[in-house]
Amino acid sequence: MAFRSLSLRSLRHLSTAAGNATNAAGPLLWSHAAEESDASSSTVQVLSWGRGSSGQLGGGKEEIRFYPSPVATLRLPTDFRLATVPGRLPSPTSDSAADCEVEVGVSCGLFHSALLVDGKFWIWGKGDGGRLGFGDENSAFVPTLNPNLDGVQSIALGGIHSTALTRSGEVYTWGYGGFGALGHSVYHRELLPRLVKASWKEKIAHLATSGAHTAAITSSGELFTWGRDQGDGRLGLGSGGGPGEAGSFSIPSRVNALPVPVAAVTCGGFFTMALTSDGQIWNWGANSNGELGRGNAVSDWRPQPITSLKDHRIIQIASGGYHSLALTDTGKVLSWGHGGQGRLGYPSVQNQKVPLVIEALAHEHIVHIACGGSSSAAITDEGKLYMWGNARDCQLGVPGLPEVQALPVEVKFLREDEELGSHHVISVSVGASHAMCLVLRQSSTV
Repeated sequence: MAFRSLSLRSLRHLSTAAGNATNAAGPLLWSHAAEESDASSSTVQVLSWGRGSSGQLGGGKEEIRFYPSPVATLRLPTDFRLATVPGRLPSPTSDSAADCEVEVGVSCGLFHSALLVDGKFWIWGKGDGGRLGFGDENSAFVPTLNPNLDGVQSIALGGIHSTALTRSGEVYTWGYGGFGALGHSVYHRELLPRLVKASWKEKIAHLATSGAHTAAITSSGELFTWGRDQGDGRLGLGSGGGPGEAGSFSIPSRVNALPVPVAAVTCGGFFTMALTSDGQIWNWGANSNGELGRGNAVSDWRPQPITSLKDHRIIQIASGGYHSLALTDTGKVLSWGHGGQGRLGYPSVQNQKVPLVIEALAHEHIVHIACGGSSSAAITDEGKLYMWGNARDCQLGVPGLPEVQALPVEVKFLREDEELGSHHVISVSVGASHAMCLVLRQSSTV
């Protein structure tokens, strides 16, 4: 997405989704202009589906949503842009000049969710450990504006903690601090967003996290990691793990073994994957299911490139618990790692030790990918959403699927408001048992 912004904006923020009258399209959560304004706008919906036993679906109650259902509606300027997501190379237009543009993004954690709009974020779901950042451990069942951090550029939710990157290049973390996941040199929980103080001398440009480890990239391409290592080498800092509990590092440390600068990173369950600006993948960590794509099942803490992809230019990577996806600049998707529940998108559910193209998507031009714990998703250039993998908790958004959905299936949307036009999916995030997407609801093309 590449958009320019209005120079003057009249902002209208609602603190929670419950604060506005609910309608079929979802309550209006954010608008760039007053309701009486005739300023040109784009209508974007936030939809969720899957298991919401902890309120992570944002509908105000514990529930299961079998298909994508509205959480909130956003009235955005027509020149909005998508916020940075972990693993995605920055587009040529997404530089510092974009500071004045309205950015929007979503993130799914294990049992919580977040929505980012123009530097502010709403967060909801399970609250224990302080992962919502409100100063307590209470759960929230509707999107609730967090007033404790502003100027946010990207949000990445983990298992029982949360991370944020600000527009000024600072990293904040909060939630359960076990295994050093927060990077604060201590292991207790943080109920409010707290600045990560580390040895990097530059601004942070990219941030990713997973269940228990986190990675950050500086503006010059240096990679720092922290959190749980447990001897599997997922931090890339050496063999045997770190000095903390369960072999953890609670202080961000530079990955000196990585010999090239990188521009994007993702954190899998027990491995890490980084992407260079010219589209080459390096990875390290656990490999018992072929997660590293090296053709074997040998874990290795030392960063190495995936040699079989050297002739591809990768523009986005995504990591699940035990599997990965890669998106090429030609719109093809490759997958590898654990094949259980059909998460790789092949007819077989066997593990795959080297990246292979998902032939079931070969007829589409894919522009965005995402991984959940045991499921996967892809968006086409026409705004169609495909999902595959574990369907046990309805997290694929298609009712009636078998628990193992090995091949990609298109997610269909209900036309609850014909005046809004067709659904054009622009972003998706997948958690362990739920998912969210952003849908442009205007007849104009993106």
